[in-house]
Amino acid sequence: MRVAVLANLQKNAPTWPGMPKDRWDDLDSEETIQAIVTALESGGHEATFLEGNPTLFETLPRLNPDICFNICEGHFGDSREAQIPAVLEMLRVPYTGSGPLTLALTLDKPMTKRVLWYHQLSTPPFQSFERAHEPLDPDMVFPLFVKPSREGTGMGVSAESIVHNEAQLRTQLRRMFELYDQPILVERFIEGREVTIGLVGNLTAPAARRLPDDHEAPRISRGLHFFPPLEVDMSRYPEEEAGVYTSRIKTELVHTFHYLCPAPLPSDLIEELNWLAAATFRVTGSFDVGRIDFRLDANDNDKPYILEINPLPGLNPGYSDLPLEAAADGWTFEQLVNRILQEAIDRYGLEEANSPAG
Repeated sequence: MRVAVLANLQKNAPTWPGMPKDRWDDLDSEETIQAIVTALESGGHEATFLEGNPTLFETLPRLNPDICFNICEGHFGDSREAQIPAVLEMLRVPYTGSGPLTLALTLDKPMTKRVLWYHQLSTPPFQSFERAHEPLDPDMVFPLFVKPSREGTGMGVSAESIVHNEAQLRTQLRRMFELYDQPILVERFIEGREVTIGLVGNLTAPAARRLPDDHEAPRISRGLHFFPPLEVDMSRYPEEEAGVYTSRIKTELVHTFHYLCPAPLPSDLIEELNWLAAATFRVTGSFDVGRIDFRLDANDNDKPYILEINPLPGLNPGYSDLPLEAAADGWTFEQLVNRILQEAIDRYGLEEANSPAG
């Protein structure tokens, strides 16, 4: 198939005076894009990279792809990750991964947590702040964790994100508002291990964007392949990171990433994490691929709390979580990339449509 690989390169991102130094940390490197193109070519596809910006209105019709492999993060707006998929749907061009509604939802962490809360999926108690002086809800108990609502790659996350009193909270809120100019999420800090679950696939029908009211109903995860859980080995990082998977770890220290995969967890806990990952994937309406991040509460028998879902997980073969998890499962990077593409091909029914009998 002719595949357009759509992404936003860090080197092509706009710049302006005073922008946060981590503003484009979630965009991709040329190394990542080339690895994806090469992987798709190894699967027998004709792959071409296109920058996911307004030039796409010209470049995409010229290429006329059968399908797009989309990992665009976007540049501006509250729903920037949803912009390219919305364009593709308008042009009726198939693509990998989740749709505009899901990508707009999951980029907004408080909105995602409201969906999880509604479905009684365990996520830390939280409050969204629009001003630094807003009163703290009575049920919010220190220590708390402070981070931007609509950023990825740990942007805005540091040891200072953990606040232990009112003064620290207000200081960190002011700092986040000044840097990111967006609502700030404050949630109860879960002391414990950080674990992520990666998966590929699609839930078999029927699977509405809700969970059954019957708590005795079977836990549906058919159609999903779960990779072994990955744990960030925080013991290997400097004490100043405060046991948090910080922006610095994800960027400056990424080439010396310390992790345990498979994470040393009991089988019943892995089963619970997989179910929670499937449920999160389901209620957010995700497709093809995803990564769900958890904290295990050290003060409550490692009870898992869902932090967020990333329906556009990083795909650098050397250090991104999902490829590392796939490798621990015996998959090559080429197998991972082509499986994501195949899930979308099957979802759209493209092979049947393009076959001589179609």
